[in-house]
Amino acid sequence: MKTAVPCYYHLDVEVSPERVGQVSRILAAHLRHWDLENLVDPVRRGAELLLRAIDQHATDKHTSIEMWWNRQHLITAVGGEDRDLRPDQDLRACLADLAAMSDGWGCCASATGCKIIWFSQRARSGERVPLVPKAPAPSLRQGLQVPRAIPVAVLAAPATAEDDALVGAR
Repeated sequence: MKTAVPCYYHLDVEVSPERVGQVSRILAAHLRHWDLENLVDPVRRGAELLLRAIDQHATDKHTSIEMWWNRQHLITAVGGEDRDLRPDQDLRACLADLAAMSDGWGCCASATGCKIIWFSQRARSGERVPLVPKAPAPSLRQGLQVPRAIPVAVLAAPATAEDDALVGAR
């Protein structure tokens, strides 16, 4: 997989039955460009589900679609500007299907009243980008020597005649 950096894509569209297939093909083309061929089918199905549901239930068909690839997860978000659309009621069947086919999903509202529904697909274990191992930071035991390991000559300075006289005076 050549995708060494995170990727982002944004598309604004007026949803209609004809546009659902076009948007699906556009998203697939971007995933192939990012070398994420294995995620094309689930993302296309999820986006088509959401776009068809928005086409059926929303009065405002203006929709934004975004995809983020962070090298381990692909998050696809569809945001509609219809303030009257209630995902918990109008899109219940769509969300159940989306939950069954994705690794994670969620729904939220923006400050402007836009409804955003997102879902994620995880890169499978054989397809993950390898992590670069970091050198471990030395712990306190590695950084400091234990006194028993230090030779006695280093711990005590050589005795002088003055030191002997002081010890004898006690």
